[in-house]
Amino acid sequence: MTQPPPEFPRAPEYPTQAAQPQVPPQYPQSAQPPQHPQLPPQYPQQPPTYPPPSQPPRYPQAAAPIPPQYPLASAPVPPQYPQSPPPTPSAPPSPDDPSHPHHINTDVRRIHISSHQRRTDATAVGNLLLYLPHFLCSFFVVGLVASFFGGLAIVVILLWLASGALVFYRPAESALARYALRLRYPTPQERARLEPVWREVTARAGVEGRTYQLWVEDSDSLNAVAAAGHIVGVTRFAMNELPNGELAAVMAHELGHHVGGHAWSGLLGYWYALPGRITWRFLKGFAAVFFHVSRAFGCFGVAFVVLGIGGIAMATISSLYGLPLLILGMPYALAAVGRRAELRADAHAAALDFAGPLAAVLDKLHQQEQQAQAALTAENGGVPPAESPLSKLLSSHPDYHTRLHHLQPYLQGQRSY
Repeated sequence: MTQPPPEFPRAPEYPTQAAQPQVPPQYPQSAQPPQHPQLPPQYPQQPPTYPPPSQPPRYPQAAAPIPPQYPLASAPVPPQYPQSPPPTPSAPPSPDDPSHPHHINTDVRRIHISSHQRRTDATAVGNLLLYLPHFLCSFFVVGLVASFFGGLAIVVILLWLASGALVFYRPAESALARYALRLRYPTPQERARLEPVWREVTARAGVEGRTYQLWVEDSDSLNAVAAAGHIVGVTRFAMNELPNGELAAVMAHELGHHVGGHAWSGLLGYWYALPGRITWRFLKGFAAVFFHVSRAFGCFGVAFVVLGIGGIAMATISSLYGLPLLILGMPYALAAVGRRAELRADAHAAALDFAGPLAAVLDKLHQQEQQAQAALTAENGGVPPAESPLSKLLSSHPDYHTRLHHLQPYLQGQRSY
């Protein structure tokens, strides 16, 4: 018989208000769970930037070490002085530089000595005498032409004799300068360059400078000209490239031609010799054409031409007392007188205290001649051109060494004006 399980004592029951059914606890806030928004959380627009892990951290002023800069440590620089930079050894001084050794002061001044205006020296007289045979031949030619005018022959001859005055007529000189010498009037800028130098030259010589007219030749060579009674011309190169002292020496040289009478006597002799020269060239051309035509008839035609020309030559020589024979030697004598005139013009410039600048100009002329000879030698395949003794005798200018030799007494201060 089984025994019933033992009964254990029950837990004590505590008094409550009333027995009510088991109801889950009520929460006073809300019966529904809280509603949360479905949007994802918002973060700042740009995340913070951090240095890349591969680069080391940067510290201020420690990115790259810079060596300290010391003055004059990069390259040696010559010292710079204000207003006097060291000149380049190969660069010549500017022509307008007052520190140029041949720069002169051209302050305005005027000296006029009546006895120094014009004179006719021995060179001018010799030039006129040498043109005398040409003048007589021209007179003979003009007389032959005037004979065709009948009773007006003497008028034609007198008009030709009076035409020599055109050498000193200003409009005729202007036409000569423009069309024969290829000169032009200087521009205002060129006149401002030339006139102060010309005033200084004429003041030293005691000559009235306004008597003469300044002209310019558009040439890149060093040259100048004195012609007729009042023309003094210089090239554009001489005006722009020479210092004013050397330009003054060139102009003083040309003034020497005017003061000594070389310019007007040379042009006057050439003018009166022109009819004879034209006739001589015409006869030479006619004889050459006639000789070529006569060759078609053989030896008989050539002998006839030779006899005809010989008869005319003998008649001319006998009627003019052998003057045509003198004309054959006149070019050499005139060239010798021209060389003497150049030396006297050099002496005139040197006496005005332009001996040093004139020597520098002569040196530049000598260099130009050497360059021209070098160019001719190169064109001739390296063979220098030969100069005959006759060509030297026909030269109107002395050579460089002769002119420099005659300047030595002035350079040494042995002569004065």
